[in-house]
Amino acid sequence: MICSIIPPYMLKRLAAQDAPRFSAVRRAAKEALLHVKTVQAARTAPAPVTPPGLRQVQPAPPDRSVYDAKSAESLPGVLVRKEGEAPVGDPAADEAYDGLGHTHSLYADVFGRNSIDGQGMPLNATVHFGKLYDNAFWDGQQMVFGDGDGEIFERFTRSLSVIGHELAHGVTQFSAGLAYRNQAGAINESISDVFGALVEQYFRKQSTADASWLIGEDLFTSQVEGTALRSMKAPGTAYDDDVLGKDPQPDSMDSYVRTSADNGGVHINSGIPNRAFCLVAQAIGGNAWEAPGQIWYETLTGGSLPPTATFSVFAKATAASARELFGDGSAEHDAVREAWETVKVKH
Repeated sequence: MICSIIPPYMLKRLAAQDAPRFSAVRRAAKEALLHVKTVQAARTAPAPVTPPGLRQVQPAPPDRSVYDAKSAESLPGVLVRKEGEAPVGDPAADEAYDGLGHTHSLYADVFGRNSIDGQGMPLNATVHFGKLYDNAFWDGQQMVFGDGDGEIFERFTRSLSVIGHELAHGVTQFSAGLAYRNQAGAINESISDVFGALVEQYFRKQSTADASWLIGEDLFTSQVEGTALRSMKAPGTAYDDDVLGKDPQPDSMDSYVRTSADNGGVHINSGIPNRAFCLVAQAIGGNAWEAPGQIWYETLTGGSLPPTATFSVFAKATAASARELFGDGSAEHDAVREAWETVKVKH
């Protein structure tokens, strides 16, 4: 399963820019789009699912390896840093190494998960993928980071929430195995945003109130009128730029986008469950990786979520997890039910 952080609708917008000064941006966006298309077939492969019992395995220390593709598109590239070695002085390689570690820490410390697959999977990443490559992705086995075009996007290792987002696709792959299409795909994307945000918040020790709830906050260059790729707190407000256009994410089912593009709108409609999680965290207060994160993690890994889950099915499953963990009528259970009501998802 290949899952990338930059939505196709954003790349298409960049590929359509005809001003001479955007020639490099246009070329980079077209190449990124072409790459996404060439790996679409991999998304149809059945995802291996880890039995729920493996969530209880004692987590092992991380086993990280970072490779340098040296602007080629062959993986993994040349090994430049492995577990326990000192920083190498390449910002992309060192940021990738640190980001893998921070992500591993969230799952091990908070959820007792033994790496991405629950069985101690080595964490591998490749940096400097392609020339001015405008994306980062999880390919089913490892992380891959482009350097960005320098006009719109910075290097993709700059954002810890992006690293956490992409690795969360691996957790989903090895647990619920959610399909990457339509509402199940939007849930898949949202779960990655949720845990990407939690990785960042856990590392920074930010409470729900202190957190930005932005995904990809450090990716845009100063030339872009925007703060991030997505806002979980206020979907549709992350950017409003002459080149990129306006953030198209809906914040409730009232503005749900029906489309065949982007596998049925997986990156657009993920704003709805994103906001639901944020509302749950705000209602409960404290640290989002605690009760809210436990509810979402239990829902994802508990074994009851079908691969083709709709928003309604997912909402019911999160409510059931909240009830199981904290009791019927608890503040946590009420927060989940009220959040889904706010975003107009039936449960």
